[in-house]
Amino acid sequence: MLKRVASEEREFTMLSEHAAKAAESRGRLKDEKKCDIRTDFQRDRDRIVYSKALRRLMHKTQVFLAPEGDHFRTRLTHTLEVAQISKTIARALRLNEDLTEAIAMGHDLGHTPFGHNGELFLNDKHEGGFRHNVQSLRVVDVLESSETRYGMNLTEEVRDGILNHTGKTMPFTLEGQVVKISDRIAYINHDIDDALRSGVIHKEDIPKDCVEELGATTTERINTLVNDLIKNSDREVFIIQSKQCAYYMNKLRDFMFANVYHSSIVKGDEELEKVRAMIFRLYDYYMESPGELPREYARLTEEYGLPETVKDHIASMTDRFAIDLYIKLFVPTGWKQK
Repeated sequence: MLKRVASEEREFTMLSEHAAKAAESRGRLKDEKKCDIRTDFQRDRDRIVYSKALRRLMHKTQVFLAPEGDHFRTRLTHTLEVAQISKTIARALRLNEDLTEAIAMGHDLGHTPFGHNGELFLNDKHEGGFRHNVQSLRVVDVLESSETRYGMNLTEEVRDGILNHTGKTMPFTLEGQVVKISDRIAYINHDIDDALRSGVIHKEDIPKDCVEELGATTTERINTLVNDLIKNSDREVFIIQSKQCAYYMNKLRDFMFANVYHSSIVKGDEELEKVRAMIFRLYDYYMESPGELPREYARLTEEYGLPETVKDHIASMTDRFAIDLYIKLFVPTGWKQK
């Protein structure tokens, strides 16, 4: 049987000198007894995989609002794709796959319903503002509870990777840096795939120079970007892309913002205004009627205040739950004879 100590020792012999080692972790927010079998990073990954927050991502928007088609991506499928790309890169660079997977699985736990539009609207409404990466850290630190603890009490390496998977600050581990770039590789290319399937864009719309440099298909583009990242990061102390691949990947990203993310076909102004009105009204409702919050939020209200708790509740909702709740609270129903 391979026990934790043996697994930790193997990391020193098998992984790169630049890889994070579980035995050298900066530790958890609160000390706790170690697992006999799993390393701390493996334990963190499992806590995230078994969390309610991860399961909710199944019904949260990636690009298309509350999609009815079976094959459109959700936050959960995006998360799985980021994890797969990240692990491929980590393995090739002999980095810590357990840490990489834990960060990838947890990076979007704080996302709102209705994708980045929901995030923008909640940011407008909540006095303290809202950023999904900050909320993801709050989910693992505070909100996700079990029978024995509040929060997941993850290691500093995983927490840092989750918080800094987006924004200007780079994670302090190479594993976190891998996830940061893999997130972009995944969502740009997989969102192109969904946009093509939906008919919002067509193959001939994709910039020709991007196709020539990165590839004509989703598989080819991801393969090009992954290989480029591995080649340029091998034996380095930072995870880096070539200037050429970085340029064309960012050009694809700009193309997607102009033609998909901000497209009125995908998200019409009327539909976005409905989402905005829904989030604002639900927020106001719970601010005016705090007793209607779920019972498990009572502790949070007492400790963090009502606005923060209302924000937590809104952010945790899935697309469908938010719609059904809004209908239940604010849309009249016809009388039925019993």
